Amino acid sequence: MPQRVFITGIGIISSIGLGPDAVYDALVNKHAGIGKLTLFDTEYCDVPVGQVRLTNEELMTLAVPGKKGLYSRTSLLAIIAAKQAVAMAGNEGIADSSTGLISATTTGGMDRSEVFYKDFLADNQKGRLRNVAGHDCGDGTEKIADVLGIGGPITTINTACSSSANAIMLGSRMIRQGKLKKAVAGGSDALTLFTLNGFNSLMILDRELCRPFDETRNGLNLGEGSGFVVLESEDQLMKTGKKCLAEVTGYGNACDAFHQTASSPEGYGAWLSMKTALASAGLAPADIGYINAHGTGTRNNDLSEGIAVQKIFQDGVPDISSTKTYTGHTLGASGAIEAVISIISMNRQYVFPNLRFTQQMNELAFAPVTELKAGVKMNHIMSNSFGFGGNNTTLIFSRC
Repeated sequence: MPQRVFITGIGIISSIGLGPDAVYDALVNKHAGIGKLTLFDTEYCDVPVGQVRLTNEELMTLAVPGKKGLYSRTSLLAIIAAKQAVAMAGNEGIADSSTGLISATTTGGMDRSEVFYKDFLADNQKGRLRNVAGHDCGDGTEKIADVLGIGGPITTINTACSSSANAIMLGSRMIRQGKLKKAVAGGSDALTLFTLNGFNSLMILDRELCRPFDETRNGLNLGEGSGFVVLESEDQLMKTGKKCLAEVTGYGNACDAFHQTASSPEGYGAWLSMKTALASAGLAPADIGYINAHGTGTRNNDLSEGIAVQKIFQDGVPDISSTKTYTGHTLGASGAIEAVISIISMNRQYVFPNLRFTQQMNELAFAPVTELKAGVKMNHIMSNSFGFGGNNTTLIFSRC
């Protein structure tokens, strides 16, 4: 008999706050965290970003107090969020082989590699190799496991912007199949010159604050941060009597492989991931009370996702919004950050608005929620995360 999968801990750090309570306060008060970039200098790309307003030194104090050594910003953000999630859930059995870690990222240690590259060019092709030692995405996963003392299997996922949603999906599948009793799953990404200039070259960064699902949308705002959840089996939950925050009831992953960076215009991959998630949860579209949309604010993505949503929810689209209007697009971390926000939404009974929406998209028959909705009892929430290359993932969280 497959095990049910429950979430017992959540952790988050983003441009709108450190920890679930701070993030909730920002969401309910409609305080976006997108503003001027101060983390590093960029002479070619002056755009608003969702930056965590803490230095690497301050992050070190939070993540690994008293330790020395070089940690990438991505790793520090991940450690902070993962520690929060484990502290909430309790660390019983975390050193056992039955507890795993699935971490996701796209930038990995890129911020340290950029320091190496700058020194390499300036110093007659000499640089400190310690700055590139943590470049690999898996290095951060090993650092999280070391800090938390996780004793079971660890692995790293990079599927672009669906990365951490896939981490949660994989952790849930392993628990459901009896391969793990507990999993710490999520993802992290830091702002880097590489990603900023890369997205700028694709001409999909908005010079103003992003406005997903708006007819005048003109691109995305990049962000940084980390989100993690603790997943536990039904047997484990019954044994410990822990509080359940949500149940992972459905998930789906689909790849339409339409283009290296663009989504298919008819939304086939997005439609299939949502359809698969509903089927795995045994739910009908009408059961979904709220959709936390991928909603990046680009011309292509919002149209593709919007068409797919309409195909799935033919009898009426439920409340839908993009919380990237608060945090910016946090790339590989976005799926886990938005999973945490979805769980906050479910337990606090709020639907958080799609900020800055003013004009209906011509091609869509629905519009996102634009004002805070309180006292909304949602039994099931859908969270979408769609990545480059057409790797699309949908998660469904249900009330315990």
